[in-house]
Amino acid sequence: MNRGLAWRAGAVFSSLALALFFLFPGMVGELPSWWPGVFPSESIRLGLDLQGGIHLVLEVDSDKAVANQVDFLSQQLKRELRDEEIATRDWTVDGDTGFSFDLVSRSRRDRVDSVIADRYGNVEAAAANDGRRLAYRFIQPEVDNIKQLAVDQALETIRNRVDEFGVNEPTIQRTGKDGILIQLPGVQDPERAKTLIGRTAQLEFLLVADQAGKAGEQILSGFEVDPLTGGRYDVQYNLDPEVIMTGEVISDARHRPGQLGESPYVLITLNGHGASVFERVTRESVGRQLAIVLDGKVQSAPVIRERIGGGVASITGNFTLDEARDLAIVLRAGALPAPVTIAEERTVGPSLGRDSIVNGTRSFMLGGVMVIIFMMIYYRFSGFLADLSLILNVVILLGVLAGFEATLTLPGIAGIVLTLGMAVDANVLINERVREELRQGQPPRAALDAGYSRALPAILDSNLTTFLAGLILFQFGSGPIKGFALTLCVGIGSTIFSAVFASRVFHDLTMVRASNRSLSI
Repeated sequence: MNRGLAWRAGAVFSSLALALFFLFPGMVGELPSWWPGVFPSESIRLGLDLQGGIHLVLEVDSDKAVANQVDFLSQQLKRELRDEEIATRDWTVDGDTGFSFDLVSRSRRDRVDSVIADRYGNVEAAAANDGRRLAYRFIQPEVDNIKQLAVDQALETIRNRVDEFGVNEPTIQRTGKDGILIQLPGVQDPERAKTLIGRTAQLEFLLVADQAGKAGEQILSGFEVDPLTGGRYDVQYNLDPEVIMTGEVISDARHRPGQLGESPYVLITLNGHGASVFERVTRESVGRQLAIVLDGKVQSAPVIRERIGGGVASITGNFTLDEARDLAIVLRAGALPAPVTIAEERTVGPSLGRDSIVNGTRSFMLGGVMVIIFMMIYYRFSGFLADLSLILNVVILLGVLAGFEATLTLPGIAGIVLTLGMAVDANVLINERVREELRQGQPPRAALDAGYSRALPAILDSNLTTFLAGLILFQFGSGPIKGFALTLCVGIGSTIFSAVFASRVFHDLTMVRASNRSLSI
């Protein structure tokens, strides 16, 4: 055996060994304890259609996002007018896009117009203001922009939550104008997943009012836990209207199991601004209760005993460990900019996936056996060598998918079957070219050289054009289309390697000995 053939044979068998190495975790029931720390322990993942899971379509309430921005802008303008010593009263929100208020002194109207024009280019007068009652609203481009950003932000927030939840290969993408498509393969607790995904997670810190009945206070419900019995009972909290901080000041959140006899809790770390505000408020409000409000419900209202520095606080609420973990996830990922509702929900059972795998495997095996038998009958020993390259092709394809921990779906199985057909086509082209050279009187070695060299342009042309089409499908497709495109593109690479390179190595190995210089084809 010459050095070139030895090198090529080593490349083929090394590729086979590497593919089997990556497929090994999926071929055994249980890996040795030392394996995951040294070698890859994940194999090919199964998609939603094969292992089951949940399929959701969420609708973002983009109108609510606009209303939230209107409320935020009106509060900001109120503070700025107060700083400008412009007295106002009777602030109201008008619909989803506007607000209005009364001027105490009409003589300050020009100054209000100046503040609006200089600092708020995204609002316009909503009505013919009479000099005392002033009304404004967002301009339409700003409304459209807020709605667009609300869906984009919700998409990114949900993606961050799902990533931290630990779902392998989820599908999260926009659908329609305000919709978000979510597919979570392998999720066994759909209710918990839906709660995690759809929770608004609007966190606010407010002081409990010193006395009930103050102007502008808000009343929110919550609960307290009896320290003796451990039972929880509902209570009502009268809160100051001013929001001290929101969840935007959180830089990190982690769940903690709690001390002996205590419920798990969430430890939050504030950013620089939040830590400064928190320290000032706790210094000025010793003896008062600080309410931690999540989605409009008071989670806890501890009494401030002393100034708290360092920017660290905790949220308690008689949580289970899973509830504390999920709350930490949504706080780290951020609040949704607007509420979301479930417009469509489907739970895919794993039995459907098992049936699909069994049927797909049967069809693949049946088709493969028929192709193998045909090649051996029609091309004799050369057909057998072509079958070896075909099997190598499938093993390398699956090994690459396992190495990248790709997700296999039903369309992906279709891509593998298509790859099988294209690999057979490449071997047929080569064998027919070799036969043609033998009919013209070429010796076996020359016939092999000419057959492979003349078949190569046709093989490359058909495979590369299909590869480019697969890249386009992968770039612009989604979900099942991407799964099909991935297996197709990987399969084309393995096809060219096995059909052109490996099969020639097999032929050359059989012709090394002088007695095997004839071709059975």
